[in-house]
Amino acid sequence: MHRESAEPPDWPRPLVHWEIRGREPERLRAFYAALFNWAIDDGPVMAIPPGLGGPEPGPGGHIARGSAPGVVLYIQVRDLRASLAKAAELGGAIVREPFDVPGGPTIARITDPEGNVVALVQQ
Repeated sequence: MHRESAEPPDWPRPLVHWEIRGREPERLRAFYAALFNWAIDDGPVMAIPPGLGGPEPGPGGHIARGSAPGVVLYIQVRDLRASLAKAAELGGAIVREPFDVPGGPTIARITDPEGNVVALVQQ
């Protein structure tokens, strides 16, 4: 006799939120607002609304080998070279020059003023 399960099958869990941490959150607020045109709320938890035009049904991800643990945000930009220059002007640093992903976008990496790694993606 075949017994039906009362629970539906499980599904892959989506990314639903992210957080950027730093010792000087006001400095990070200014950096990300200027670099990515984000409208960032005031207060102890500075909310950032979802962006427009992101991938549907939502962002994918991957796991890779690295020399240290961490999480990297990948943020789409209109002009990669201009965004790298602006990040440096705002107190960030370029840590990986642009490279082409075979069959995919062009990516570069920066650090924000507190050292958080962020990947810039030009589709």
